[in-house]
Amino acid sequence: MSLSTPFLVHFTMTEELAKNLCHLKQEFVKAYKGNSHIQEIIPLSKSETFPIEGKHLEMLHDFAKKNPIYYNSYEQVIDKIPCAVYEGDINEYWLNSISQGASYQPFYPTWILTAYIIAHAAKDLKFKELLDIGSGDGRISYCAKILDLEPFSIEVDESLVKLQKLITFSTKIDFNPNCEDAVEFDYAKIDLQKPVFFIGGLAQMGGDILANSIIEKLEKIPNLKKNTGMTFAGTYSKKYFPGTLSNDMSEGGWKSVIEQNNLNVIKTIVSPSVWTFDQPIDTPYIFTKFN
Repeated sequence: MSLSTPFLVHFTMTEELAKNLCHLKQEFVKAYKGNSHIQEIIPLSKSETFPIEGKHLEMLHDFAKKNPIYYNSYEQVIDKIPCAVYEGDINEYWLNSISQGASYQPFYPTWILTAYIIAHAAKDLKFKELLDIGSGDGRISYCAKILDLEPFSIEVDESLVKLQKLITFSTKIDFNPNCEDAVEFDYAKIDLQKPVFFIGGLAQMGGDILANSIIEKLEKIPNLKKNTGMTFAGTYSKKYFPGTLSNDMSEGGWKSVIEQNNLNVIKTIVSPSVWTFDQPIDTPYIFTKFN
């Protein structure tokens, strides 16, 4: 499908991809016999179910193959879709990330194909720059780069930024890693035209503080907010809402941040992440814009 496809049709494709990936994940969970710390799948070729450009699929596999958190891969047919299964271990980086005083959530990556889908959604929504806050190993920024968005990967954990730079060198895809505290980062020094900020970390685990702090900084940059979007990774899992009312779960836990900052929800895409592998409901990514 051409990148010049009209907006409505093209955005529907990203939603369809996400729905198909959620289904494929559930089939993978039933078929998986391994015991690795993390695992995910990427289809091997373009199909009606996953109509992804061949070159882009190749680059997604390249990210996994050249990322040292994955130590094993093999091919498996899942629900009639030939896939590569990637097994990995993030314990080393998880421990480093929780030792960072400025970190708002330990390193738990979304799936690589999910990163591609949500970066694609940002492109469909006509954003020009993608700033991934708490970017982990940089997979969302990597996908933004291959989709011709201008990425800014911002991560406070030095070991994760070193990992990003290694992947940048190995893949020859420069997705602009920055080792900085996102709350202290000077967003006025970069020429942002129509940016979208992806906030790493659930609202209940400090993501709300991170988001509010960044929005406060953006308010000081003239004329920026009117062209800016914020994307939040949420959860519908009740374990993150102990003893709370059901409406606290709305917008994946981000309702208060959205209302407080006068944001409009423009799209929600649900797709797999590492932390939802054993859960029936996957991660909602809530796309918003300032009203």
